[in-house]
Amino acid sequence: VFGSSTGTCENIANTIAEKLGVEAINVADFSADTVANHDNLILGTSTWGAGELQDDWYDGVNVLKGADLSGKTVALFGCGDSESYSDTFCSAMKEIYDAAEGANIIGSVPTEGYTFDDSDAVVDGEFIGLALDDVNEDDLTEGRIDAWLSSIKGSL
Repeated sequence: VFGSSTGTCENIANTIAEKLGVEAINVADFSADTVANHDNLILGTSTWGAGELQDDWYDGVNVLKGADLSGKTVALFGCGDSESYSDTFCSAMKEIYDAAEGANIIGSVPTEGYTFDDSDAVVDGEFIGLALDDVNEDDLTEGRIDAWLSSIKGSL
């Protein structure tokens, strides 16, 4: 499930979905039925402004908060700009993380190899999900996706 304004997060969601053999769903089409019908959810957002969610995700967060997530597995990914927004890099993931309380959240990623100043999406020294800067580090995106998927596949 992705929220994308410029297409970057959508493209990444489609890449992840293709590698897993599943369908990417726009968060605008995300509903309680989506949650109920899936044991595993991979949720992705871009980060805007001072660390805000992509606009369509505000309704998606409400869907998550209203859903029974017990027994569900959730993995997160986020898109950001580590150069222009180094102090809020991929911070929007944290809002989805907080809304997914009650789910088994998997897929944290070490911060080593990333260049940024701060992020709300760093908890206990690791990103709470896959952080991607497809603007400035597009050469690292594919490898980061592959490594992350390899680390979470056994839990999905």
